[in-house]
Amino acid sequence: MNGSREEGSGDYARSGRAAPTRRFRPRWAPTLAAALLVPLFIAAGQWQWNKASVKAERQQQFDALASGPAVPTPAGRVAAETLRYRQVVARGTYEPERQILIDNRIHQQRAGFHVVTPLRIEGSDVRVLVNRGWIPGPAERERVPEVATPRAPVEVSGQAIVPTSRFFTLKEEISDGEWPQVWQNLDMERYARLAGFPVQPVVIQMSADSTAGGFVREWPRPDDRRLTNLGYALQWWSFAATTVALWLYHGLRRKP
Repeated sequence: MNGSREEGSGDYARSGRAAPTRRFRPRWAPTLAAALLVPLFIAAGQWQWNKASVKAERQQQFDALASGPAVPTPAGRVAAETLRYRQVVARGTYEPERQILIDNRIHQQRAGFHVVTPLRIEGSDVRVLVNRGWIPGPAERERVPEVATPRAPVEVSGQAIVPTSRFFTLKEEISDGEWPQVWQNLDMERYARLAGFPVQPVVIQMSADSTAGGFVREWPRPDDRRLTNLGYALQWWSFAATTVALWLYHGLRRKP
């Protein structure tokens, strides 16, 4: 067997011809596909990486400010960054007539709502929205759950959060004088416009030990799903590397 392999490997030497070699001759179609896909994959990976970096920075800010002493919520409107992530305290009266339920909030794999109620700050006409926590949704999706709300003045403690504004909402108004109770997202600009009163640009996520009429309060961290973003980034970059490897492999043609 060894002799036959040695004999086969010497065929080109006995015939006077050189063994076949490969040279790089890329075809236009794979080259075009690689030129389009590789930058796309790299950009997608960088986008996910940047999202993870932003979440890490926000978590650092969150941890630094959350450990500080609680500050009273100002009676006058302030810039959102003044209160972002700070522990705050607000005393006032709930106004359930302008309460909203944020739909499709999941807790322990069960769908429900976040209850967001405006609190009229004591001695002011400014309101601050209070996220009082999660409640389960009723079995009949078209039915709006009833929510018990304290009528007496309360003192709310929690953390000030600036809601995201990266979503699309229709510029709808109140129809037939009926307040829209169920919202898909909390759009602060839309809320203030429909409610017709001044609102602080932050939402108080009620703390777990607050006794001001709260529900289930397990708030996500700012770096929630950060590792998922990093995994997606590495996945996109591996697609780019694989595309380059395939382009190089198919571009190496056997030279006769």
